[in-house]
Amino acid sequence: MFLFAWMQPGLFAQDYQKDIIPTSSGDLEITFIAHGTLMMQYQDRVIHIDPVSMFGTDYAKMPDADLILITHAHGDHLDPDAIAKIRTDKTVTVLTSQCFEQLGFGQVMANGDGETMFGIKIEAVPAYNLESSYHPKGVGNGYVLYFGDKKVYVAGDTENIPEMSDLKDIDVAFLPMNRPYTMTPEMVAEAARRFRPEILYPYHYGNTDTGKLVELLKNEKDIEVRVRKM
Repeated sequence: MFLFAWMQPGLFAQDYQKDIIPTSSGDLEITFIAHGTLMMQYQDRVIHIDPVSMFGTDYAKMPDADLILITHAHGDHLDPDAIAKIRTDKTVTVLTSQCFEQLGFGQVMANGDGETMFGIKIEAVPAYNLESSYHPKGVGNGYVLYFGDKKVYVAGDTENIPEMSDLKDIDVAFLPMNRPYTMTPEMVAEAARRFRPEILYPYHYGNTDTGKLVELLKNEKDIEVRVRKM
């Protein structure tokens, strides 16, 4: 039931903000869809991350996927109908074992696994709660993606877990920020201070005050907080 509490007015229009991240191997274009859903385009490849339609996205109108990444099996991250609309016979789907059980296809990656697909190195990293049971340890994934000389961390649903201290040289990070399911602004700020991404995007933030995160990190001159509509 708690999934529907995250739906917000204004997220049903098909007008999405986009950022360009230059890399040594061409531009990475990031499209901010809604909630925990992202789309990335790089070297003529389309990567969908947690594609779901429950926030108003019409996936029949979205580009076909070369690569789909699923962080975990909750309905606001795993949507078989949305996946069906962007999946072709050449699409590679990377997912957790629970997601595989629901979909019946895809390449399972567990925490600690690494693969290279379409020239993009992918590392599956832990994503879990410390203070609640919404996301148990070892079940969900975050992903670190290598685009040329840039490393992008998409955290999935997680709190500021100890494993974040092991992240190195992260250029772009997406950290979730909505209690009780993920983090408070204070927890996101604490996590960011540990691994110090050059660019930090809060995502999955629901009705959380993103300005509070900006204020908490305003003196961290090497961490740029960017807030986008999601």
